[in-house]
Amino acid sequence: MSKIRVRFPPSPTGNLHVGNARTALFNYLFCKHNEGTFVFRIEDTDRERSRDEYIQNEIDAMKWMGIQWDEGIEIGGQHGPYKQSERMSLYQEHIQRLLDTQHAYVCFCSAEQVEMDREEARTNSLPPRYSGRCRNLPQSEVKTRIANGEPYVIRFKLPDQNDVQVTDLIRGTKFFPVSSLDDFIIVRTDGMPTYNLAVTVDDALMEITHIIRGEDHFFGNTPRQVLLYEALGYPVPIFAHMPMILGDDKTKLSKRHGAFAITEYGNMGFLPEAFVNYMAFLGWSPKTEEEFFTLDELIQRFEVTNVNTSPAIFDYEKLKWYNAHYLRQKSCEDLFKIAQEDLIAKGFLTNEKDKTFYLQALAHMKDYIVLTTDIVNYIESIDAYNGIQPDRIPEIQTPEMIELLPALIRHFSVDEKWSPDFVLNAIRNAGKESKVKGKHLWMPLRLIMTNEDQGPEIYLVIYLMGKEKVLDILKALLSKI
Repeated sequence: MSKIRVRFPPSPTGNLHVGNARTALFNYLFCKHNEGTFVFRIEDTDRERSRDEYIQNEIDAMKWMGIQWDEGIEIGGQHGPYKQSERMSLYQEHIQRLLDTQHAYVCFCSAEQVEMDREEARTNSLPPRYSGRCRNLPQSEVKTRIANGEPYVIRFKLPDQNDVQVTDLIRGTKFFPVSSLDDFIIVRTDGMPTYNLAVTVDDALMEITHIIRGEDHFFGNTPRQVLLYEALGYPVPIFAHMPMILGDDKTKLSKRHGAFAITEYGNMGFLPEAFVNYMAFLGWSPKTEEEFFTLDELIQRFEVTNVNTSPAIFDYEKLKWYNAHYLRQKSCEDLFKIAQEDLIAKGFLTNEKDKTFYLQALAHMKDYIVLTTDIVNYIESIDAYNGIQPDRIPEIQTPEMIELLPALIRHFSVDEKWSPDFVLNAIRNAGKESKVKGKHLWMPLRLIMTNEDQGPEIYLVIYLMGKEKVLDILKALLSKI
């Protein structure tokens, strides 16, 4: 068997999203598992919507996920160019070949005429296909009409056969009736090749052996492309059509389900290793109870035949769960490096609250961090806190609090190094001294120091506030109750 070659060919008409990212990942895992070659090219024949900034976004997203390509955009290779807009001469050559071998023909039918013919077919209970009105025009007439400037498209001429065979590693071998297709357009009126022609030529010339993509291609594009391969005399690749990704309500995936551009996930606080690990499970199963895999481990385990046929459900909360796991595995030093730039930008890294201060805090915060942004966001919310809201003061006007507050102030004022352990012991000692314990101690204290009823360990919150601020809040409250 020849060396496996796969490709990832996004269209730069928008930022890279979850569906395409899963396609890139599965191609990469399959390719590297089989020691193949991964090609990353750009399908930019949609002139109106293609943008250079989207190409850069796709490149950045791939790099963020840790997917390294062997040939393609930026790095080149022996099968370039790797942008469709730079391959027009290759498409023209293949279009002419199809015309010369009578596998294609010029069609002058307007869109209105085509629709009228289809409507007539529907009326007669026939498939609404192109009627073939221009299929057998004399070449002399074709040349004359072209010379007169009449607009036209070029259509592929369906062969006289019963079925199109598609070999699919996920869905098995399928046979599509040729009668379910029509003479499809391969060149538009503006001279641009359609998707089906361009992608077939690209895959053939780049010697792609396996095409792994979404199931939305399966019934429409794939049989047409197989016919093009056969008409051009190229080997037909092996296909693998992955299941769709849906939101948790079983509808089309969108931002309301938590699906954003891939590059946004890093800004939102997700780690690439957590994102990749979760994405691998969208339609694939390793046939084991294990849930956490590095990219190298995924490469070792990945078998495309273990990809499901039923739709995958994108669960944003499950993605966050993966992220929290990976954050807990990181050292405090690594977490500090993640947060350092924002800590500096927002003025939180000071002589009083230096690296050592935050390393101590992170050692106690790790179990409560879900996103990398939680670190600075949490510190920012604590920094902005000025004490319990006046309307909630009556909730803590109890005999226990009247005894506890002075004790807390005394124990927090002790001249010892301010640390999480010091804060925890001070709270416990103040509780013993004032005979306040359990929920009568911890719940009112949380309300006082956060104005919330739940959250991370309150002693950690108090540590992050800093000694001076904590004492100011407690003294101000004592004067009010």
